[in-house]
Amino acid sequence: MDELNGRVALVTGASRGIGRAIAIELARCGADVVVNYLHRAVDAQAVAAEIRGLGRSSLCMQADVSKEPDVIRLVAAAEQQFGHIDIVVNNAGIARPQAMDDVTAQDWDEIMSVNVTSCFFVTRAVVPAMRRRQWGRIVNLSSVAAQVGGVVGPHYAASKAAILGLTHFYASRLAKEGITVNAISPALVETEMVTSNPNANAKLIPVGRFGLPEEVADVAVMLARNGYITGQTININGGWTMS
Repeated sequence: MDELNGRVALVTGASRGIGRAIAIELARCGADVVVNYLHRAVDAQAVAAEIRGLGRSSLCMQADVSKEPDVIRLVAAAEQQFGHIDIVVNNAGIARPQAMDDVTAQDWDEIMSVNVTSCFFVTRAVVPAMRRRQWGRIVNLSSVAAQVGGVVGPHYAASKAAILGLTHFYASRLAKEGITVNAISPALVETEMVTSNPNANAKLIPVGRFGLPEEVADVAVMLARNGYITGQTININGGWTMS
């Protein structure tokens, strides 16, 4: 197992929820962390301050990761401050609960752009330097919706399924270069995104409760440390699906 001391992590969408928990746990385990956010500057600064309170360095950086110029700017700023990026957690995403007949072309395009295209842009930006160093960890946040359809809508389910395909492609191409690529597939984790969805019900979960962001963060850290797990989807869903 690789230790994370001296590693640099970039977590997208890290101002709240799962992204926040992952950023803090990575810092707790020794990594310096780039905290990316889109709108919630105050929340993101609070995350960065907590990371610094753990004795690690942090860069708080606004960027819309669904836009390639913003991703290039984000990665350049991270590399300027830290020299390199070792770990990427593609967590940025949105959910818009809608009945299937209400999903418009604009809704579809926006969900795909934020949830999937951002993952592609960030991965494409960081992989060349990882390949040069022959070390990297990429963790992509999918969802149980990719497997069972979920409670948000067809656009969200399709976007989270696409993340699994992206994960498999990069994992198969980069395995021999010291770079692992994996996905985490949570179900109904207790975040603002879930608790604001009227269709989200803990009764759907066999263990009878929503998950905690920290439980997802535990798995993200495990994947960041482990060099032998790649191309896998780790299900954190309270038993909703079993494998």
